[in-house]
Amino acid sequence: MHSYDVIIIGSGLGGLVCGAILSQHGYRVCIYEKNRQAGGCLQTYSREKVIFDSGVHYIGGLAPGENLYKVFKYLGIYDQLKLKRMDMDGFDHISFAGDDKIYKLAQGEENFIRTLLADFPEEEAALRAYCDKISEVCSKFPLYNLRTGDYEEKRSVLQLNTASYLRSITSNEKLQQVLAGNNLLYAGMAEKTPFYVHALVLNSYMKSSWKCVDGGSQIGKLLCRRIRENGGNIIRNMAVTAIQGEGDQVDHIVLQDGTRARATHYISNLHPAQTMAMTHSDTLRSAYRNRVQQLENSVGAFVLNVVLKPGTFRYLNYNHYYHATPDAWAGIDYRAEEWPQTYAMYVSASSRHETYADSLSVMTYMRYAEMGPWQHTIHTVLQPEGRGADYEAFKQQKADLLIDCVEKQFPGFRNCIQSYYVATPLSYRDYIGTGDGSMYGIMKDSADPLRTMISARTKLSNLYLTGQNLNLHGILGVTISGVITSAELLGMDFLVDEINQSISI
Repeated sequence: MHSYDVIIIGSGLGGLVCGAILSQHGYRVCIYEKNRQAGGCLQTYSREKVIFDSGVHYIGGLAPGENLYKVFKYLGIYDQLKLKRMDMDGFDHISFAGDDKIYKLAQGEENFIRTLLADFPEEEAALRAYCDKISEVCSKFPLYNLRTGDYEEKRSVLQLNTASYLRSITSNEKLQQVLAGNNLLYAGMAEKTPFYVHALVLNSYMKSSWKCVDGGSQIGKLLCRRIRENGGNIIRNMAVTAIQGEGDQVDHIVLQDGTRARATHYISNLHPAQTMAMTHSDTLRSAYRNRVQQLENSVGAFVLNVVLKPGTFRYLNYNHYYHATPDAWAGIDYRAEEWPQTYAMYVSASSRHETYADSLSVMTYMRYAEMGPWQHTIHTVLQPEGRGADYEAFKQQKADLLIDCVEKQFPGFRNCIQSYYVATPLSYRDYIGTGDGSMYGIMKDSADPLRTMISARTKLSNLYLTGQNLNLHGILGVTISGVITSAELLGMDFLVDEINQSISI
């Protein structure tokens, strides 16, 4: 039986960050990954010599001194990243059907305010209140600011609702909708999304916004290299089928080939519900299992990955968010016959040329229920058979509707398309590993925030969780979750001090 200090289940960003930190401190680490490619949502794939990202379309907080910069610098990967800073005066453009204006969200607090004042000259007080509130809320999350602190700090802001807060600072409905205009970033729901989710996400992009040149998989590859340099193992094409408990601990895991592996500590990067489903232990009471299993996940995504004809579509150094109605929150509650009601366009940054784009991705919402006829099918690199002609026809019909929608804002877009490839909630389920193809895992709820907070600790003393369901999704949120989980073994004060000291050396 293989034996390690730490076994990590799944090589998504959270698992890789844990692997890099712990192997850096002398732990013998082994990561088991069911897919051929490590990285979870960091995975890229290539079609017609063009690279597509599975999930990393832009990153915030990477300027010197900012939070993600500090952690990536500490992990020894920052200096090798190929990054391109997005437009300072508008990293995100927001548009609404029937409104000819393009509203821009800019980098830097004063620049952010000044840019929106051009469209909302009467709203300076509201915009300053908004930025102040974002700063206040973010300051209450110690690890987001790479400091230690008390959980009680954040308790006072957890129940603040995003849509309600925006209504409280201005009666200008258009400004309310613009400030919520990129809520596809967190699958925003007006009645549910906590303001802290909105604040933590927006704040990092307002500070600095970046695209990964030639794809986000470079982050995963660099972390894998660090882990191997530190003596760690990454075993791909090897799913973990069971976590076997004994007493109040995990005794071993069972791999898909029937072999067992043992460690002192175990970290699962899988969805908590999947982790509980494969864990056999009398210590896990049914009430705990049921609570985890019953947590609602965020909606799934339909993504159109487009190979562009050379020299036809200019590179955009910003993202574009479009809403088919004046309500930026409405797109998630689409009626099937009116789909799509919103989309985000992310144009890929390529090292080959800057004037024109090679590829782009268009993302919108899609409910897992729409996958009903094909939910029994599995599609992976190891099981590549298709889901059938009716599924292909469904994807083509939806792609055509989405292209028609994009044409409204970008006339002639269809003529720029050389080819396209579609990802549905089933693609995310089978390749990324969320049970229902959810974009961002567990849905946060301002009405009951503590119920949707997942601890890195489980009821088994040597089994820990990491990944997007712990803290916050996205590159920054998941990286911080990796720090949180690693601190369970290393100590939070020690690890935070070490990250901060590594910058000053």
